[in-house]
Amino acid sequence: MHIFHSGVPHAFLGVQSALDRAKYVVLSAPYDSTASYVAGQRNGPHAIIEASRQVETYDIELGKDFSDAGIHTAEELECDRGNPQRNCHFVQEAVEEVLKAGKVPILLGGEHSVSIGAFWALAPRSKSLSVLHIDAHADMRDEYEGTKYNHACVMRRCREKLHAVSVGVRSYSHEEAQEIKKQKADVFGAEFEPGEVAKRLKEEVYISFDLDAFDPSECPAVGTPEPGGLRWKEVCRLLGEVARQKRVVGFDIVELAPIPSNHASDFLAARLAYKLICYIESARK
Repeated sequence: MHIFHSGVPHAFLGVQSALDRAKYVVLSAPYDSTASYVAGQRNGPHAIIEASRQVETYDIELGKDFSDAGIHTAEELECDRGNPQRNCHFVQEAVEEVLKAGKVPILLGGEHSVSIGAFWALAPRSKSLSVLHIDAHADMRDEYEGTKYNHACVMRRCREKLHAVSVGVRSYSHEEAQEIKKQKADVFGAEFEPGEVAKRLKEEVYISFDLDAFDPSECPAVGTPEPGGLRWKEVCRLLGEVARQKRVVGFDIVELAPIPSNHASDFLAARLAYKLICYIESARK
């Protein structure tokens, strides 16, 4: 699979770096076939990229513009809407190609099952790598609605191969509660200390961010909203702390189901993606 093309009509932030000068590669996975409540996540990547063109790139907190960091937006990935496992393999191949090129993958979903492919691509680095999972849900079911590759099974598949720490979790089933206890999994609720989360992580970190981690008042356009969620400032404190203490090697932002009459969630997701780039770049200086 060759995913790098220069003819993408709309690039993240409205800037398109040549691949040989890019540090980051934006991958879009417009997939929502395992959505179990609100669908429409297949429109998420396009909405994020469109909203990103309205983001002011001077970061007030860090006092710098990071839009020249080198960001290459690839064409949308191929999806298999009838086979969730095969779709995960498509994502895996794309992320592997980015990693082999020495770039930082930024995966835009799509619903959360697309992250499984990223985890598979990252698994060979597992001795030094943790996944920071930010989500309202534990996603620890072994199987859901007839497949092990459902959005509700993402972290069960992840923890089969990688160390992970979950943050913002405030909803899970009895089955998941038992599995969390059995694995002694690191699962934080909506109240946490950023430093304590960072301590649980290995030296390299991949961040998987389900937007329903936010309170619905801040980000209503998600597949499975859950009350009592995170706020923008506390999310930024967490991400900033992790970027300072660890080496962030990539991230995904998933589960945006755009609402045509309300673009606030689209913009929040775009701002979040750029904020992560800002934190990563600032930490590397």
